[in-house]
Formats: sequence, C-alpha cells, structure tokens
Amino acid sequence: MIMYFIKGEEEMSLSLIFDMDGTLFQTNKILEISLEDAFNQLRSINEWDSATPIDKYREIMGIPLPKVWETLLPNHSKEIREQTDLYFLERLIENIRSGNGALYPNVKEVFSYLKDNGFSIYIASNGLTDYLKAIVSYYHLDTWVTETFSIQQIESLNKSDLVQSIIEKYGITNAAVVGDRLSDINAAKDNGLVAIGCNFDFAQEDELSQADIVIDDLIELKTIVSQLKK
Repeated sequence: MIMYFIKGEEEMSLSLIFDMDGTLFQTNKILEISLEDAFNQLRSINEWDSATPIDKYREIMGIPLPKVWETLLPNHSKEIREQTDLYFLERLIENIRSGNGALYPNVKEVFSYLKDNGFSIYIASNGLTDYLKAIVSYYHLDTWVTETFSIQQIESLNKSDLVQSIIEKYGITNAAVVGDRLSDINAAKDNGLVAIGCNFDFAQEDELSQADIVIDDLIELKTIVSQLKK
C-alpha cells in the first residue's frame, strides 16, 4: 500500500475517514422500524397501499436520501417525497435517541486506539446533518472524531467531493477511507487514498472486490493502520 502515500512521508500521521451507516452505526437496527413508520404515514394519507419496500431500500442503502425517495417513490410528487423524507428523518432521530440503534462492535475501542496513537479521525457520510449529530451526540463520538461531514454540505451530493473537501480543509496527504459501499471505495480511489471495505450488513461482494483491503471487524484496523503508516 506504500504506493498510495507520498514518498518521504512515512512518519506522517495517517488520517482515517469513516463512513457512518453500515460502517460505524448499525443502521439496520432502526432502519426497518423507521421506514415502516414513514410508509404508514403515507398510507394514512392514501399515498401508499402495498408492502413497505424494505428490501429495495437495503439494496440502495448508502445513497443520499433525496435519491432514495426518487427510487422508492418514483411516481409520487416532489412534495410528497420531501414530506416523507422529513418524517423518516424524524423517526430515525427519535429511534437513535431512544437507544434503539447500536454502534458496530469495537468502534469505541478502535477510535480510542487511533486517537491514542496519533491518528486523526473524520466521518464522511451520505446521511443528513441532524441525523449524524444525533448519532455522534448519543454515542459521544466527538470524544475521538475531529469533525463529522454530511453530504448536505456538498452541492453535487457526491461522496468523492465530500472527502475531497475534508482533505482540503485539513491539509491531509496520508489517509484511508473506511466504508461498506462503492461510494466509499470510489471516494478513496478518486482522491488517491487507500480504500478499506467493511464486509458488514449492507456490503455487496462485487463492490468490496474493488477495495484495497477488506475487513470483517473494525478491530482489524489496529493492525492495518500500523502497517499502512510504515
């Protein structure tokens, strides 16, 4: 992996840019109940009369929410999509604050290790700002995370551009992106960074095959980052 780093910077601190959903936060624990709430709301106003498309949402998990509703509600008006988006976000946040979600195993242990060993931690997510704030606040992730970035901050809604904005803001030259979906892998590749794929709940084999490294548990990062820093 040395080829990904600028020559002569072996001693420089490595930065880790993490995805949130399906990487740090077990979104599946609140996804289904929140989506069911959103579609019950649509049913109550006679805008939906069939099963909640949870499987379809799992397939597209990781794309920005506006595009989610274009996919799940292709025949509905923009106004209905926006109303559903807002209601879904409210339900997600309420479920987070109620303790219905969970971090993946070893998140805090790995973050503590990284911080103690001089690594910088950032979060780059396709999630919305208020949603991310709810997770960071509930689990006190700002104890270790320098800054959390939402796709809302980028006009293009492209994660590669979001990661680029982090690189530019903090002058990062030595980094890896850790995530479970193709958007994370592409965000690393497009910015000349190492792509670490997480083989977790929403991961897809064909997407992970494009990562430089694949892990099955975040605890593996303790070994990997030491090797990447050399």
